[in-house]
Order: sequence, then C-alpha cells, then structure tokens
Amino acid sequence: MTVSDIHSHTYYSACGKDAPDTVIETAIKGGIEVFGICDHQYGVGERINEYKEELFDCRERFKEEIKLLVGIEIATLPFHRFDRYEYTKDLDYCLVEHLDWKESVVGADIFDYPSKVYCDVGIAHTDLFALAPKWGMTPFQLLSKLAGAGIFWEMNVNYDSTHGYREHPYVLEFYKNEEQQRIVRDSGIKISVGFDGHRYEDYDPGRVRRMCEFLFEKNIPNYIN
Repeated sequence: MTVSDIHSHTYYSACGKDAPDTVIETAIKGGIEVFGICDHQYGVGERINEYKEELFDCRERFKEEIKLLVGIEIATLPFHRFDRYEYTKDLDYCLVEHLDWKESVVGADIFDYPSKVYCDVGIAHTDLFALAPKWGMTPFQLLSKLAGAGIFWEMNVNYDSTHGYREHPYVLEFYKNEEQQRIVRDSGIKISVGFDGHRYEDYDPGRVRRMCEFLFEKNIPNYIN
C-alpha cells in the first residue's frame, strides 16, 4: 500500500500561502510517499511556465525522499472558465471541480475532457452518488462511464482552517456505506486521496493514511497504485 495525497496548494493559489518546498517537506515529515501539488488554474494564470519550472525542480531535488506529481485544479464556473488546454502539457494530472454546480460550463461533458487535456483527469471533492440521478444515471452507471473514460474520483479528506474545519459528507458516508463501496469496486473507477491542504500548519497526514488504508482493505483501486 502506498500513502498518497495528490491534492495540495501552494502560494500559486490565491487561497494558499506556502512555498512548494514548505508543503513538500511537511508531506515528507508526515510519511507521505506520493504527493501531488495542483494549484488552481486561475491562481497560476500566466505564470504556468514558472509554476512548472519550480515544481519540476522540486521533483528532482526531493526525489530521494518522496515522489512528487505535478497537477493543476481546474474550475468550471463561468468566471473561471478554462480553455487553455495547452496548460496541461507535461503535467501528471488535473482535478476538475464544480461539476455538480448548475453553473458549471463542463458538467456532464466531463466524459470528453480526457480528449481535450494532455494529462490524466480526476474529479475533485464531488458527491457523485448525489450527482448521478441529476444526470439521469444510477451511481453505478455514472461511475462505470467515468471509469471507461479513464477518469478517477477524489476522496477529499480535508479538515483545516481554510475550509472552516468542515468534513465532506460524501466521504463520511463512504466510510460507513458498504453498498457504496461495492458499487465503486464493481464500477472499476479508481480513487485518489487528497487532503486539499492550503496551510502547512493545518496538514494532517493521519487523515490521508486512514483513507489509503481503507481503500486497500476494501480492495478499492487507488489511482496511485
């Protein structure tokens, strides 16, 4: 089993404050083995080349201590519209958010997203069991279709000051709902784990480890493994 967290922010996001080095060192101290930084695309903006250069440098410098993945989080609301797909070149993955908002400019078109970007695609902090009927599908149909498109789904274990110490209800439900676990397992969709950190002092690697261990014990495929 690999302890992985692929959702973290740095000072490239307006809501973040820490240098990549600080965030990575905190993950190392917490026993994280695979770590991903994916700042908001609207925070990175025209600094995309600077962003990639700094994180690729970090990946090389810390390679003996941790495996670093470089991604980007893509907002899909009208005022954060993203169509600079070339930004995703050389990245490992992107996390797409707001799909469950009625204002989302992507919504159910997410199935075509892998053909537009140059990296793996995941869905960030979204209750797909609640979203499925809104898209006219059963949860199994939705998850299976996402799996078929090569899209993974994040279990967001955040609990920090930036988000008011609120836990995601869909994650809490998933921990205890064996039927949901079975549907995820049977659908073939891969699950990623993310703390969604914005402040190094709030980071809780124990929450990450717990979810990674849970997925392993339930025989649910982790995107990283």
